[in-house]
Amino acid sequence: MRILVGCEESQRVCKAFRAKGHKAYSCDLRSCSGGKPEWHIQGDILDQLDKGWDMLIAFPPCTYLSFAGVGYFNIRKYGEKALLRRKLRYEAICFFLELLDCDIPKICIENPRGYIMHKVKQSQIIQPWMFGDRANKPTCLWLKNLPLLRPTKIVDQGEMNYHINSKGRVHRNSAWLDKNYRYEDRQISRSKTFPGIARAMAEQWSNTSFTNNWKDRIKFLEKIKNR
Repeated sequence: MRILVGCEESQRVCKAFRAKGHKAYSCDLRSCSGGKPEWHIQGDILDQLDKGWDMLIAFPPCTYLSFAGVGYFNIRKYGEKALLRRKLRYEAICFFLELLDCDIPKICIENPRGYIMHKVKQSQIIQPWMFGDRANKPTCLWLKNLPLLRPTKIVDQGEMNYHINSKGRVHRNSAWLDKNYRYEDRQISRSKTFPGIARAMAEQWSNTSFTNNWKDRIKFLEKIKNR
């Protein structure tokens, strides 16, 4: 298959599918850090959607879509800054939907829990610890003509950090989120796909021919039953 992995500079998903023999390419506005520039398209992913791909896996930016910092959209409190954030959130939603609705047969769009869940219901929510990585990071997948991703190796969620905010509410974060990255690198490092999830995508979606559409699932099950 020809696979486009959008908004990915780490090339973790790209290389996982390459290991399965597919012609996978990562695509991002930034240069790749995965060490395979010959498998990387540096540029706007929207310019690549009509190039005859069989599958799209995309990780659109979540800065203005996730639940983190949701209070900063309060116009009464933050005024012009909140208006700007709302404008940027609208643009992020349009970008997300353009990827989800593009004319590629098989699609997976990934994002953390956030505002977009209220607009388009996700297909499933997965965790790194379902795929062998000791970390807690709820991740939503929106799927088109792909089966739900099945857990491969369930482990514990790893260490958790707890803190109390100014309102006295207890918050907890997975310890891996609090590594001492430079501020400018923090967003990139936190957005990288966990290796176990990348492997599961490549293993489970390499040869799939049925979809997550309920009518197609019924036909598939009837076909198996009548054998």
